[in-house]
Amino acid sequence: MIRRAVLFALLAGLIVLAVVYYMFDPSDSVFFPKCVFRVVTGWECPGCGSQRAIHALLHGNPGEAWNHNAGLLVAIPILLTLVVAEWNRLRWPKFHQRVTSTPLITLLLLAIMLWWIGRNVI
Repeated sequence: MIRRAVLFALLAGLIVLAVVYYMFDPSDSVFFPKCVFRVVTGWECPGCGSQRAIHALLHGNPGEAWNHNAGLLVAIPILLTLVVAEWNRLRWPKFHQRVTSTPLITLLLLAIMLWWIGRNVI
């Protein structure tokens, strides 16, 4: 019962966020948070441009989303896989174990670090 309530709350929250990101462009709206790392250093963090990318995706512009943050577009299926693995960890224990293995998580962290460096160098 609690699991369904949590799922319902998460889905409701995602729908509300999707509506907000669809209706308002983060580039033009003052109520979307700015990246503190970028404000302080002038460099982009791995997540910089994600809000604008989500807005572009919701408007059916994957190319524009890619230009804002290509890492986000690559990360979405990975994150969905991790969520499905965690949500079904008791039903599919081998899948969960493989997806959340230390080597795979280490590889993901390394990829994020390389993305972080690469987007500031290129």
